[in-house]
Amino acid sequence: MRLLVVEDDPELGRRLTERLRAADFAVELATSRSEAEDWPDVGRMGAVILDLGLPDGSGLDLLRHWRDRRLETPILILTARGSWQDKVEGLNAGADDFVVKPVRFEELLARLNALFRRQQGTRATTIAAGDLALDPVARTATLAGAPLALSRQEFRLLHLFLRRAGQVLSQTDILDDLYALDDEREPNTVEVLVGRLRRKIGRTRITTLRGHGYRFDK
Repeated sequence: MRLLVVEDDPELGRRLTERLRAADFAVELATSRSEAEDWPDVGRMGAVILDLGLPDGSGLDLLRHWRDRRLETPILILTARGSWQDKVEGLNAGADDFVVKPVRFEELLARLNALFRRQQGTRATTIAAGDLALDPVARTATLAGAPLALSRQEFRLLHLFLRRAGQVLSQTDILDDLYALDDEREPNTVEVLVGRLRRKIGRTRITTLRGHGYRFDK
């Protein structure tokens, strides 16, 4: 899953990006309001982590700009401004959560996962399809109760399929979810990953639609 972090502090942006990537997210970093506002595919992000104090404008105004344009991506405010007025203003402007710096990374990760569960309309931490289950918090997957040994990218791909079960995902959709924009992207990577995942979870669960992409069937 890809995240956009909007943070002007270089050191904090670097550390946060590294920790999120270690937690199996593909992360993009914008260091100003203008860069974030012009981001080409913010609507395809799994979530945005937004600082309010940006060098060229207000993060709150950026949030309102996105919501006015019907951006539905979950947005978590991460800021040093922690008064109750700031929280009320941020949530009323369309933020899905509001976290005050400094925050332990474990809490931030838990809040992100809670956002994803709300977006999927479930309170359970595990996503299941038949006898296949995945826990994005514990980063484990099982088939018929037995642990699945998945590579990092296989786990990400399975997570994407489970989140969007029944939908047709093009190769571009999958690449956008698994890799940051500046990562090397090869379309045949998707074919290889899908093939490896099929061998582990069963070939009939993933349908290839020639010229369109792939569909995960529950």
